[in-house]
Amino acid sequence: MEIKTKYRKVLVYILTIVFSSIFLFAANKYIMRDFSIFTVAEDSGSAKAAVLNITDRHEYKTNYYADGEYVEGIEISFNCRILDGEHENEIVRAVQKIDSFDNIKYKEVETGDKVILYNVGGGDSKNIVWDFAEYIRTDNIILLGIVFLILLILFGGIKGVNTIVSLLFTCLAVFFVFIPSVLSGHNIYVWSIITCLFTIVMTLLIVNGANKKSIAAMSGCFIGVLIAGVLTIFMSRVLMLTGMVNEEAVYITMIDSSKPIDLKAIIFAAIIIGAMGAVMDVAMSVSSSLYELYRKANVKSVKSLIGSGFSIGRDIMGTMANTLVLAYIGSSLSTVLLLVTYNTSYTELFNREMVIVEILQSLVGSMGILAAIPLTSVICGVFYVKVGKK
Repeated sequence: MEIKTKYRKVLVYILTIVFSSIFLFAANKYIMRDFSIFTVAEDSGSAKAAVLNITDRHEYKTNYYADGEYVEGIEISFNCRILDGEHENEIVRAVQKIDSFDNIKYKEVETGDKVILYNVGGGDSKNIVWDFAEYIRTDNIILLGIVFLILLILFGGIKGVNTIVSLLFTCLAVFFVFIPSVLSGHNIYVWSIITCLFTIVMTLLIVNGANKKSIAAMSGCFIGVLIAGVLTIFMSRVLMLTGMVNEEAVYITMIDSSKPIDLKAIIFAAIIIGAMGAVMDVAMSVSSSLYELYRKANVKSVKSLIGSGFSIGRDIMGTMANTLVLAYIGSSLSTVLLLVTYNTSYTELFNREMVIVEILQSLVGSMGILAAIPLTSVICGVFYVKVGKK
């Protein structure tokens, strides 16, 4: 019996991986039929480069007069080797300019730095002028990501490996299915719901397998996310939201004037995808805790399990609601500081759509959690005891 259970778990795991891969591939192909992204990447004139040596550094002062002061700056010339593109392995000269007129204070380039250059000239490689654009930061962030994955495996064991696999599929669902679906003009409401449903089922099956805990958590999570979605649509109408919450929203409307992106649908997607993670976490925590009580503490009463679920949920609820609020505030802290500085009163501040949407995200996400806790508890109580007996 134990061997059969083990084989069943392995089979479910493999089937989940296979069907998830098929879904992502098929969905991406369907969405990208008449659409492509990064179409201008090859002609953008940018290239990665490694700094070989600094050839010159001098300070300058321009004739431009701004706010009562002349603009002063530093111009650094350096040789570097191109790392990609049509000029790969060529040694070129590039320039970095840092002046007081620019609010971004970049670090001066040094030998060994990896940078992104922009081609501001044309013609053959001898006439091309290369300007410093940005430091390459992906190398270091990838290194930190590898450390995170190693720690995840060391502490989580096989669960850690499963978490990595589910995280990979989640990122693929967002970046290869959902985002292309938005940019290609598909229904954002439909594809955000599809992305959430896929992520919930895939994550719980890969991390925990097809068992009572996963099924109960899925049920509670589905209902919690559904409630969050319905509340978002209702409150969007009540609050008369336009979706024009920041400067980026203006640029989104300019992507394709013939088929403008629905900004209110973007708000809907942002809220339910953001709430999904927290709701899934709560639903799984309640489901797992009640299963352990049923299996090891010998709690066989439906009423007792539901009561325990409510108690456990109350403890989770406070910290998780705080987590949502702090996450949203932290992600837009610069904007909050700017709004507080340039608004004349708290009434004006808290009625701005940008602030209202942040508050709406926190409230709707928290209400999704509040709904998921009792529903998951009831489902677990009935499912574990009634179905367990059968």
